Amino acid sequence: MADKDIRLHERLRALAQNLWWTWHPEVIRLFTDLDPYLWRQVDHNPVAFLNQVSPDEVEKRASELVLHSRINYAFRRLNEYMTANNTWGFIHGGNLNHRPVVYFSAEFGIHESLPIYSGGLGVLSGDHLKSASDLGIPLIGIGLLYEQGYFNQYLNKDGWQEESYVGLEIEQSPLVALKDTEGKPLVVNVETRTGFLHARVWQLQVGRVPLFLLDSNIEENSEEDRQLTSRLYGGDNRLRIRQELVLGIGGARILQALKIHPGVLHLNEGHSAFAILEEIRRIMDYDQIPFHRAHRRVSLYSVFTTHTPVAAGHDRFSPDLMEEHLGIFREKLGLSHDDFMALGRISPNDNSEPFCMTVLALKSSQRTNGVSAIHGTVSRHMWRDLWPGRRESEVPIGHITNGVHVLSWLAPQMNQLYETRLGQDWATRMVHPDVWGRIAEIDDEELWETHQSLKMRLIQFVRRRLQLQSERLGHTDTIRQIDNILDPDVLTIGCARRLAAYKRGDLILSQPERFESLISDPQRPIQIIFAGKAHPRDDEGKRLLQRIAQYSYERRHIRRVVFVENYDYNVARHLVQGVDVWLNTPRRPLEACGTSGQKVVLNGVLNLSVLDGWWNEAFDGRNGFAIGHGAMHNDPEEQYRRDAEHLYETLEKIVIPLYYERNTGGISHKWVGRMKHAMQSLGWRFNADRMVKDYTGRFYLPAAIATSAET
Repeated sequence: MADKDIRLHERLRALAQNLWWTWHPEVIRLFTDLDPYLWRQVDHNPVAFLNQVSPDEVEKRASELVLHSRINYAFRRLNEYMTANNTWGFIHGGNLNHRPVVYFSAEFGIHESLPIYSGGLGVLSGDHLKSASDLGIPLIGIGLLYEQGYFNQYLNKDGWQEESYVGLEIEQSPLVALKDTEGKPLVVNVETRTGFLHARVWQLQVGRVPLFLLDSNIEENSEEDRQLTSRLYGGDNRLRIRQELVLGIGGARILQALKIHPGVLHLNEGHSAFAILEEIRRIMDYDQIPFHRAHRRVSLYSVFTTHTPVAAGHDRFSPDLMEEHLGIFREKLGLSHDDFMALGRISPNDNSEPFCMTVLALKSSQRTNGVSAIHGTVSRHMWRDLWPGRRESEVPIGHITNGVHVLSWLAPQMNQLYETRLGQDWATRMVHPDVWGRIAEIDDEELWETHQSLKMRLIQFVRRRLQLQSERLGHTDTIRQIDNILDPDVLTIGCARRLAAYKRGDLILSQPERFESLISDPQRPIQIIFAGKAHPRDDEGKRLLQRIAQYSYERRHIRRVVFVENYDYNVARHLVQGVDVWLNTPRRPLEACGTSGQKVVLNGVLNLSVLDGWWNEAFDGRNGFAIGHGAMHNDPEEQYRRDAEHLYETLEKIVIPLYYERNTGGISHKWVGRMKHAMQSLGWRFNADRMVKDYTGRFYLPAAIATSAET
C-alpha cells in the first residue's frame, strides 16, 4: 500500500472526526462522490463510511474522480479553521479566553448520524455550539451520551406510532474516550445514599468546541444504573433525577478532573441545575467559606436559559427522592433538609411543595432569560412569585431570541447563490443587515429556479421514504402512484414538529370539506407534507398523529397529503429547504420560540404562523403570513375554532392567490418579492451567530468579570 494511499485515507479520517464537516457541504460532497450509495446506507456517517472502505479503494476512486486536490483543500481548510487566532471571540472574548463558558444541556442535535437529541431543544444546543465555534467563543459543551438515543418512529396500518431503539456503535462514531492523568478512561463518580453512580466521559469535537458526554454504561455500575443514559427522556422521576445528577454534578466534576476553571456556567434548561450545587461545594471546600457566600459567588457567573412555557414541563422531585439522591451532598453543603429543599421551592416553607430544578436555577443564576420576547413575558408571569413585592415587569428574567446555525440549514444551492451575489465572505458577516440587502439584486428567475430545484429534491426524497413505508404497510395504492405523489408545480406546505396537543398539528384538517376543496382545486391546489414524533408516553399526541396519518392513508388524499415517518435532522433539513410555505399553529403563547420557521427563511421559504414565539417579533406584514392578530381567547376550544378560520381565510384569500399569480414564464414575481423581503428582513436577525454574540455581550462577559470581582 502506497504512503499516499494511507495519507489520503487519514486526511478523510481527520475530517470525519471533527463535526465541522456537518456544516461544510464541500466535505459532504467528497463522501457523496466517493460512493453515493454507501453514503446513504450509513446515514451520512463518514466514520462508518471509512470503516467500510479501504485506503486502496479510496485512492482508486479518488483518482478516477480527480478528488485529491479537493480532499487536500478540505483538510487544509479544517486545519486553518482550528488554528486561526483572528476570530471574533479571540478579539472580543476578554477573560473568557482564560476562563471559558461551560454550556450544559440534556441533549445536543448536531447531525442525524449522532441521535442524542429529540427535537428543538437539542438542535438549538447543537446550533449554539456550532456558532460559538465559528465565532471562536471559548466554550465547552457538557451532555449525556444516550446509547439508544430518542427513538425511531414507525406507523402501523392504523396510523398509530410505534417506537424502536437502535444502539449507538461507538466504533462507528467520532467519539473519543477522554483519559485521566494516568492515561486511563476518565470516570466521574456521584455519591448517593444508596451507593455511587459512575460515568465514563467521551469527547466529540464540534469545530473548535469540545463536547464532553457522560455514559453510565460501565462495569462499575449496577445493571439498573448502566441503563441510566440509554435513552433520552424515558423512565420515571427516579431515573430522571439520577440522569440529572450525572449530567449536573458529574458534568461539573469533568471540569475539576481536567483542571478547567469556568468563567461562566450556562445551563440550557433546568435539567443540569445540580451543576451549580457542585460548583458551590467545590468553592466551599477550596476557599473554606460558608454556603451562602459560595452560593452568591457562583450565582454571579451562572446563566440560565428557560425554554418551557408550560408548568408541567419543569422537572419536580419529591423530598424523599431528593434525600435519597442528594442527602449526602446536602450534608457536605452544611444545609438542613428544609433549607436544602427551599432552594428548589417557590414557597420555601411549604413542605408539600416538591423540589423544582427550574426554581433552583432561577434562584442561583444572576442572569436568566427566555428565548423570545413573548416567552420572556410568559416566563416573568410564570415565576413572578419567586420575587414577592416586585411588579411582574421587574422580575429579573429577560430574553434572548433564539437563532439557527445558518450553514447547517442552508441548502448548498442557496449557499452558492449567496456566495455569487452577496460575496464569498457573506457567512462571516451575516449579522449585518447590509449583507442581506443585496438579496434584492438576485434575479427573480434565478431565485425561483433554485427554489424549484430544491423542491424537486424534497419531492424525490419524500417519494423514496414513502416507497419504503408503503412496502412495509402493504399500501399498494400508494406504491402504484409513487411517481405522481406531490407535484412540483403545486403550492407545497410543510408542517413538521413534535406532536403535542398545544402545537395543534392537525389545525389545517379541522374543516375537512374546506380542506378537501383546497387540495382538489383543479386550477390552484395545495399539497401538504406532515412529519413529527409524539412522546412515547403521550397518548393524546399519538392520537393527534394518528388522525393525520389516517387522513394521508385515504386513497383520495394520497397524491396531496403525506406523512413522513421518523422525523429527524435529515428529514427536517429536506423539508425546510424545499417547501414553499412553513405552517406553524401553536396555541398562543405556548411556543417558546419555534426555530424551524427561522431555518426556512434562509432557503427562501415563507412562514405561515400564529403570532407566537419568534414570529411575533419578526412578522412585518410583508415577510410571510400571519394566522390571526395575536388575540388569545380564554377558552382553548374557541381559540382553536378562531385560529382555524383565520388559517383558512389567509390561505384562500392571500397565500394561494399570490402563489398562483404567474407571468407568462410561470413565475410569480410578487411571491418571489416576498421571499426576498423575508430573507432581507429576517436573515441577519434570526441566526445563531447573532444569538451567541448577544449571550456573549449581555451575559457571558459581565458574568466572567463578576467571577473575579466577588469578595
